[in-house]
Amino acid sequence: MHRLLLLTLFIVTGSLGYTQSIPGVRQPVEIIRDRWGVNHIYAQNEHDLFFAQGYSAAKDRLFQLEMWRRQATGTVAELLGPQELKRDVGARLFRFRGDINKELLHYHPHGPQIVWAFVEGINTYITEILKTPEKLPFEFQVLNTKPGYWTSEVVISRHQGLAYNVRSELNYGRLVKLIGADKLRELEWFHPVQKASEPDLTLRVEGDELFQPILELYEAFRLPLKFAGKPAKADEDEAKRSDGSVDDWFRVEQHYVGSNNWVIAGNKSASDYPMLANDPHRAQSTPSLRYWVHLNAPGWNVIGAGEPTLPGISIGHNDYGAWGLTIFETDNEDLYVYETNPANPNQYRYKGNWVTMKTISETIPLKGKPSETVKLKYTRHGPVVFEDKVHHKAYAVRAGWLDIGCAPYLASLRMNQSRNWTEFRQACAFSRLPGENMIWADKTGTIGWQAVGLAPIRKNFSGLVPVPGDGRYEWAGYLPIQQLPHKLNPAGGFIATANNNLTPRNFEHRDAVGWTWSSPSRAHRIEEVLNDGKRKTLVDFMALQADYLSIPARTLVPLLQNLFSPETRIEQAVSYLRKWDYKLEPNSVAASIYVAWEDQLKQAVSKQKIPEKARPYLKALSSKRVIDALLVPTTARDSLLLTCMDRAVAELTNRLGNDMDEWSYGQRKNKHITITHPLSDMVDKAMQKKINFGPVARGGYGETVNATANSLNQTHGASFRILIDTEDWDKTLGINSPGQSGNPDSPHYGDLFPIWAENGYFPVFFSKEKIKTVADETTELQPSRMEK
Repeated sequence: MHRLLLLTLFIVTGSLGYTQSIPGVRQPVEIIRDRWGVNHIYAQNEHDLFFAQGYSAAKDRLFQLEMWRRQATGTVAELLGPQELKRDVGARLFRFRGDINKELLHYHPHGPQIVWAFVEGINTYITEILKTPEKLPFEFQVLNTKPGYWTSEVVISRHQGLAYNVRSELNYGRLVKLIGADKLRELEWFHPVQKASEPDLTLRVEGDELFQPILELYEAFRLPLKFAGKPAKADEDEAKRSDGSVDDWFRVEQHYVGSNNWVIAGNKSASDYPMLANDPHRAQSTPSLRYWVHLNAPGWNVIGAGEPTLPGISIGHNDYGAWGLTIFETDNEDLYVYETNPANPNQYRYKGNWVTMKTISETIPLKGKPSETVKLKYTRHGPVVFEDKVHHKAYAVRAGWLDIGCAPYLASLRMNQSRNWTEFRQACAFSRLPGENMIWADKTGTIGWQAVGLAPIRKNFSGLVPVPGDGRYEWAGYLPIQQLPHKLNPAGGFIATANNNLTPRNFEHRDAVGWTWSSPSRAHRIEEVLNDGKRKTLVDFMALQADYLSIPARTLVPLLQNLFSPETRIEQAVSYLRKWDYKLEPNSVAASIYVAWEDQLKQAVSKQKIPEKARPYLKALSSKRVIDALLVPTTARDSLLLTCMDRAVAELTNRLGNDMDEWSYGQRKNKHITITHPLSDMVDKAMQKKINFGPVARGGYGETVNATANSLNQTHGASFRILIDTEDWDKTLGINSPGQSGNPDSPHYGDLFPIWAENGYFPVFFSKEKIKTVADETTELQPSRMEK
């Protein structure tokens, strides 16, 4: 927090400026880049605005854009070799193949023109940089490649969309076969439920046949890229704690990809105006996922962040209101199992008839080898991901997100122009992927929440286990988004979401909403702070986004109060916890002891409760189930609490040494963050030092508001944050780690990392007058002679 104060002392006026003639621009465009790397784009028409957004994004994030393009088009193996063939097959199998014009019109009435202008801007920069290929970012030199040109189809790719829940569905099917539906309901925390038989987990397919690599192609195109055969998001600490498997990666993503957001009404703020906060939790990486930009043209004046691969802004504010998002659970995928014709495996039984699969042939280029031609097959429900020729079965994924309008976040274009809550809710009606909790706050005093997302209506099945594809289990369309849960100006004066369940038990359309949610710990802590009776300022919001208090610790530590161990080391460890404030601060010894103890408790209770044969498919119990088990007072429980403390002390001694006073939480051997560039292993030590970050101390873990995941090296959490007081848009604060640029030669490659590491922010000015006071560089894009 002190970092913000330091930055404001060094604000200077004046900046470097230059003019550039550029094909594609129709009228002059002014781009003011501020001292934190944010481009403020002032255009005189809509085309030039989004052209300049694409051009600027390509200038800052060219390699990131190139890898997005290759993943979207299924051409990764052409660059990285045959080991990526399955990725490319999966990407092509799940490519959107509908009407591109209808698709783009879904996102905005000018959707085709906006997306094309954005693509044109990217391609213009690519053409420009290819004239001097020696100036390409270092990744292109290392991989001996050049960027390719974009199309509108690349923008609307769903390959990195947050979609749910076909992997869980397959595992649930396996678990029902192994331990039965009742036992699975007992172990997994499905909610909200109204009766013990919910949700329906009846397995109507042959369970023994589910233990095959059915989703290998689906998983292949969703996994992070590997360079030189190594994972892009390598975590040296987590690798020691897991088998590094595909299942492990998806498990970590499922648990730690999320977000916090909240809004408060004017009667809870010091300014008397509504305030908003948002911090999405995604993988920590360089470059970051998010990208700040300010878009100003007739009809447009919006600032915030989205992904550099997309036009518009997904989180931010305009002249009228502010909005943010967190994940809301909708189940938009199902696994269908078909009987295939023994005489013709390209036919499947549907409603008593043999139906022929649609087949598409595609040729995939491979680095160092001849291209390979593959056949992609589709049933009426979707892509065929696996064929079991022994049992004459085929498996297809019905992915609702292959329908029109499911490019992640692109419907934000409509939100960017919303002038009030009514218009914002109308814009939300077009937001289909991912499922989100959209919140709104405006200058008139309105706050609101609208859940959005693709919500298939399943009349006779839950969508939690695979079903026959013979026509008995079909979707009855999608629930209109405005019928999903929502609130307007609640009596409590605030709305907070943290991926927890916000669906009422008696919600009318229960079949269209998910059954599994994040632990409510983060949400409960946010609610607790917002409801403490004190009017809030931006300083309070900063403190809450950085909050390290553990709700589970506050529940579990008191269980030790009346216990005694004859072991001196255990008693010493417990004594730290007895006088602790439950905050996982970087310098806290108690935090280290607690986190190690909680980890041992989770392992022990999970081992007790989960049958051995089920453990490959249910690795651990939720915090809710673990805590519920530990709250039952028994002699065995008390013994387990001390046994797990003994194990925690042994583990910490082994890792941090014998001196307990040296067990501070935030240190290199304990809780820290190291961000490693995906090409780090392919460059020399001097370049590694330039492109990698850390280690720096971190606090918190997966269930604190400042969510830093449960691995020793923080793999997930908030790299982007925004805080808004609607009284004055110039008071907005933000951060984006490690920086706005993906090019290590840019001063904005890592300049925000030290600020972020201290939970700091930079001022996000909105008025041009203020922006000019922090301008580092001003560029004017002039139409070329041909354009004139």
